[in-house]
Amino acid sequence: MAADLGELLVPFMPTIRVPKTGDRVYKSECAFSFDSPESEGGLYVCMNTFLGFGREHVERHYRKTGQSVYMHLKRHVKEKATGAAGGAIPRRRNGKVFLDLELNRDFNGEDYEYEDEAKLVIFPDHFEIPLPNIEELPALVTIACDAVLNAHSAYKKQEPESWEEEIQVSRHARSLRQLDNGVRIPPSGWKCQKCEMRENLWLNLTDGSVLCGKWFFDGSGGNGHALEHYREYNYPLAVKLDTITPDGADVYSFEEEEAVLDPHISEHLSHFGIDMVQMQRRTENGHHTDNNPRPRVSEWEVIQESGMKLKAVYGSGYTGIKNLGNSCYLSTVLQVLFSIPDFQRMYVGNLQRIFDYSPLDPTQDFATQMAKLGHGLLSGQYSKPPMKSELIEQVMKEEHKVLNGHLQRGISPRMFKALVSRGHPEFSSNRQQDAHEFFLHLINLVERNSAGSENPSDSFRFLVEERVQCCQSRRVRYTQRVDYCMQLPAPIEAASNREELLTYEAKRKEAEENTRAPPEPVRARIPFTACLQAFTEPENVPDFWSSALQAKSAGVKTSRFASFPEYLAVQIKKFTFGVDWVPKKFDVAIDVPDFLDLSRLRATGLQTGEEELPDLLPPIVLPEDTRDNSMSSSDSPEIDEGAVMQLAEMGFPLEACRKAVYYTGNMGPEMAFNWIIAHMEEPDFAEPLTLPSMLEPLPSTSDSPMGATPLDNSPPEESVAILTSMGFPRNHSIRALKATNNNLERALDWIFTHPAEEESDALSDMADSQSNDNTFSNLNSHSDSTLSPDRDMSGPRVKDGPGRYELFALISHMGASTMSGHYVCHIKKEGRWVIYNDHKKNWQTPETSAAAETMEETSQTSFLPYRHLTQE
Repeated sequence: MAADLGELLVPFMPTIRVPKTGDRVYKSECAFSFDSPESEGGLYVCMNTFLGFGREHVERHYRKTGQSVYMHLKRHVKEKATGAAGGAIPRRRNGKVFLDLELNRDFNGEDYEYEDEAKLVIFPDHFEIPLPNIEELPALVTIACDAVLNAHSAYKKQEPESWEEEIQVSRHARSLRQLDNGVRIPPSGWKCQKCEMRENLWLNLTDGSVLCGKWFFDGSGGNGHALEHYREYNYPLAVKLDTITPDGADVYSFEEEEAVLDPHISEHLSHFGIDMVQMQRRTENGHHTDNNPRPRVSEWEVIQESGMKLKAVYGSGYTGIKNLGNSCYLSTVLQVLFSIPDFQRMYVGNLQRIFDYSPLDPTQDFATQMAKLGHGLLSGQYSKPPMKSELIEQVMKEEHKVLNGHLQRGISPRMFKALVSRGHPEFSSNRQQDAHEFFLHLINLVERNSAGSENPSDSFRFLVEERVQCCQSRRVRYTQRVDYCMQLPAPIEAASNREELLTYEAKRKEAEENTRAPPEPVRARIPFTACLQAFTEPENVPDFWSSALQAKSAGVKTSRFASFPEYLAVQIKKFTFGVDWVPKKFDVAIDVPDFLDLSRLRATGLQTGEEELPDLLPPIVLPEDTRDNSMSSSDSPEIDEGAVMQLAEMGFPLEACRKAVYYTGNMGPEMAFNWIIAHMEEPDFAEPLTLPSMLEPLPSTSDSPMGATPLDNSPPEESVAILTSMGFPRNHSIRALKATNNNLERALDWIFTHPAEEESDALSDMADSQSNDNTFSNLNSHSDSTLSPDRDMSGPRVKDGPGRYELFALISHMGASTMSGHYVCHIKKEGRWVIYNDHKKNWQTPETSAAAETMEETSQTSFLPYRHLTQE
């Protein structure tokens, strides 16, 4: 038999590889679906590419690549027999197989066990070879199989800081002794029992002592009394008080000397009167503070529909997304996007075409992963109702499992998140992020990957008309730009309960001065109409240069809609930065309307009696001496010599350092260093700085007063040269400058947030149209959402319709900071609101939804997708 197997594998030996360092082995998830070894058909791992495929998709990979040898992985999960030994995680019957395979379901470790099975399968005949089969297989095949089975998760290398991968269950969690001493922990006002510290506080889970720390994570202060307490009494586990949320908490084991997981944390906290469902994170960059108003505890219940009679919903469009630690911001945005027909049609409607034309590595293809995720959400395959017998059994066993969505499998966005966050300093981390920022990031990726095809982001794209007026000459200029979100300010000064706020602030200061407990917070109530009014108010233009006066002057800018999108994303700007650069959230309540009419905000273009500003740019100032092409220290343009010396001290040539600082616009040594890295291989890298444009004749300015240059819709060539010298494409640099009113620093930011892309001619001028012909400004006659017929000639592709909208989704953030908290979303489907809370069961709310009806009474909702009001 050994000889037979050896001969059978001989033709395929050149295609069988041993995973090397850096190879990712996808043995827990299919590249095209959410099938896994736990799925009915198991998972097939290609022994050449190490990509994983479900039974439905492995044939496609075989036909496309000709790879014939796959490892078939299957995990059999079943309940333990009565009296079976339990453990912190399911016990493995076959401990030598799948050593690093993650569980894809939320199995209770005390009730389930699993058995793993592996085979080699040879296509197209599906010949199977059971593993391990060391004696009968060639040595190379055996080594390759062992390497695949023992390979780390494909995501460990991408998420080295993930607590899901590294933090282990404490050995004290199951058997933790808790003293029945009557201790109850209040929801606020905590302090160390030995030194009265009010930050970095830890609750001992054995006796309920609240003591300060000093040894863990941020080292943010304290005298180490929690550690001293352990050394005296040997009580092993403590939880950091300001990290408790419905999703868990930070737990530390003194005896194990590391952060640990406590699967029974909810029970351990309830022993001291702490209900995790009602708790919320009260942290600002790891520091507890009593000075900032905190959202009311009951709002967690309101927004998550606690206590309401809800109906569980399953099937297409009702699939949850698993939280990867702090990825709820991603889940809520994706649930909303795939509730929009354009996204459904683009990615799910074209599923087979996208899959058939996907590249050899579909894990790195945006369209493939969007189609995979959309199919996972809309197919209903991962959201099936339980059998009646299963439901009865679960309820009889432990009712909270059903309520917590134990029966809802959901999908894990791990592969998708790894792709869309690659290279992004924030989204590639496991920190909490802002849903609005991720929405814009994802829309940008959709734009970049939709060139030449249907673009679902058209649903959100609209044109903004900006009107700038010189306050002295009263002359105006109209320009247009593209946007995807309406950002509404939250003017606290417009609060309807100002007297109440002033009284609260006086009481708070008095309590602080007398070291008493602060009063119950009072929330500012701001009418939505006040937010709209603040949006329409003129704003000052910094460094405004008036072409009418040929000098700097005071200028004001107003913004209006030049087109109304089919779906209008509205963000209420509730976040700001404190003096410590920590993002903080305004504690305000805004009465969000179900219906919105913005027709009065329609742009009008140049009005009768208005006079336009002259088409002139500020004069270009050049060095007087242009006789010598080489620049010396005496006649060189203004250069930050301090930055030059910092770079020169690193060992780079002096002239190269001068060029780097000059071409990056004196924006600091870090930016100049990036220029050096990008240009150090060029032959003239160390040559003296030269400016060829200085030898060219200046454009005629005889018709322009004071030497100003005509405005020909092109940015200053010097600014373009600076950006192109940094390695950015010329066309992209021009677009960036136009989009930022020729502000070099803002143009750099624009470039980094709008990466260069290969676009069709119709999109090539997107976001920088300077046309004043009002092509998009006079579309008031459009009653339906239509694509502008003039878009190819006049600017970016936009849809336009009436300014009347109805609310169809709510994305709510619960917490005091973007760095902490939790996101949930409500989406209106088939006339009813449905709440999506990670992968927990999706619930259809009753006729009167607590969250949908009273959301204006909370401070949580900040991202509001509206859709065009259906025409009757």
